[in-house]
Amino acid sequence: MAAAHGTMLLIYAVIAIAALVLLITRFKVYPFLVLIIVSLLLGLAAGMPPETIVKSFETGNGNTLGHIAVVVGLGTMLGKMMAESGGAERIAMTLIGWFGERNIHWAMMFVAVIVGLPVFFEVGFVLLIPIAFNVAKRTGKSLLLVGLPMVAGLSVVHGLIPPHPAAMLALQQYHADIGRTIAYGLIVGVPTAIIAGPLFALLIHRAIKLPADNPLAAQFVQSAPATQQRELPGFGITLMTILLPVILMLAGSWADLVLPTNTRANDVLRFLGNSDVALLIAVLVSFWTFGARRGFTREQIQRFCGDCLAPIAGITLIVGAGGGFGRILMDSGISKEIIGAATQHNLSPLVLGWLVAALIRLATGSATVAMTTACGIVAPIAAAGTVQATPELLVLATGSGSLIFSHVNDGGFWLIKEYFGMTVTQTFKTWSLCETIISVVGLLLTLTLGMVL
Repeated sequence: MAAAHGTMLLIYAVIAIAALVLLITRFKVYPFLVLIIVSLLLGLAAGMPPETIVKSFETGNGNTLGHIAVVVGLGTMLGKMMAESGGAERIAMTLIGWFGERNIHWAMMFVAVIVGLPVFFEVGFVLLIPIAFNVAKRTGKSLLLVGLPMVAGLSVVHGLIPPHPAAMLALQQYHADIGRTIAYGLIVGVPTAIIAGPLFALLIHRAIKLPADNPLAAQFVQSAPATQQRELPGFGITLMTILLPVILMLAGSWADLVLPTNTRANDVLRFLGNSDVALLIAVLVSFWTFGARRGFTREQIQRFCGDCLAPIAGITLIVGAGGGFGRILMDSGISKEIIGAATQHNLSPLVLGWLVAALIRLATGSATVAMTTACGIVAPIAAAGTVQATPELLVLATGSGSLIFSHVNDGGFWLIKEYFGMTVTQTFKTWSLCETIISVVGLLLTLTLGMVL
């Protein structure tokens, strides 16, 4: 079969995404099956050799699950232990006490910005979602009003602020200064998170009605009878346990700054800072802080871990299939066509960085892939161009572009859809729109900052 080229590839991509949305929303076909079928058909239409289509899908699926499956599994165990011990309830009560029920959406955004700094979006999400479920239940507010500010805060630091891994990669590519990038990132990121998080959530939560029964929420909300009074774990020990993986990952990301490279101590710190290892350590610590210290037996702790994994099996499959679809888009040449179209026009380096990252994000679904790929394309163009751009602002513009319109080929899209109990259409109206607000506002504030500097 002859390979498709140019505009036809882009047309096939648009048809494939439209088919995905239509089959899932209109005909209610299970997303996991739709993603596999559409991915295979897209590969055939694009002219990929039949023997490589399945391999490409499996590679994308495996690469995505290699990180996500472990993170979601360990994060869910940690969340379950926190819920059963009453730790999530303790944090929810403390936040409500500090901020008041009327301002809880602000509390969730600021907590997310702090927790999200050193971790990938999915890690921060599985760490914080139990708290969001508990806050929503205790305040009687919509999960969207509580949860959207949380995911907005996580997303902003994912794309804009070092030492987040994605931002650190962009910082290296553009040879930007880390101190100035963090300062500019906060100047741009905090207002962006406020607009896309609490303010947007206040508007949209009234228009979107979530189902009353959310089986995933039931896994993380305190399961003891309401009439049964019990002593909750302290706020300090609960916060220490939930922040332990964050601290370890932050330490790992700064290993080269505090220890000589290629030394045993540096290697150990990097190993402990790996997201999988950090979460594993936190889960093991939680068996004591949330388990043994609260009077739970070994058999009860094992049952908690086993019970909480069943509901996430479907999510994990869908997220992996989304990664497979993204890989088909890459291997078929669609991503390359998008990049080529973007680089043909003589644009400002900041706008070019944003545009290339946005197009790659739309094509592949991964903000990290979009950010790192765009940096490699834009850095030499920016260096050779007649219009000079501040390297730190290039990091912010590229990061903003990498966050635009999360949709069906993004694992995060399915993660949020399933945990929030939304339909695909509702996820577009909330999460996808939230991401687009972050992307556009982030670019506008970066351009504004560029005029001032």
